[in-house]
Amino acid sequence: QVELVESGGGLVQPGGALRLSCVASGFTLDQYAVGWFRQAPGKEHEGIACISGSDDSTYYADSVKGRFTISSESAKNTMYVQMHNLKPEETAVYYCAADHLLPARRMCEQGASYFGEGTQVTVSS
Repeated sequence: QVELVESGGGLVQPGGALRLSCVASGFTLDQYAVGWFRQAPGKEHEGIACISGSDDSTYYADSVKGRFTISSESAKNTMYVQMHNLKPEETAVYYCAADHLLPARRMCEQGASYFGEGTQVTVSS
């Protein structure tokens, strides 16, 4: 049974940084594409950063490119997203996601089979 558990959300000031973590169980990261989505109030679910387990290729949404970095740690079956220069409009619930059929870019663009419960990120002064 696939399970994804996020942590690391919280309150951060505009321009600040935050790192989210996601512990995966029920599969190993090298078997799946995994990534991060977010949903802000009144906005659509958005795939922001995804990585392929097979070759570590990555995909980033234009809105976060250059500021967010996705990574994984196989020994802990955990993935991360390091976020820099956060903006107030990036206040959202951030979700960890995984899919065993789609490559990273398609998963980010189309959605995933599995999601965690989400962690709130609030960017405010």
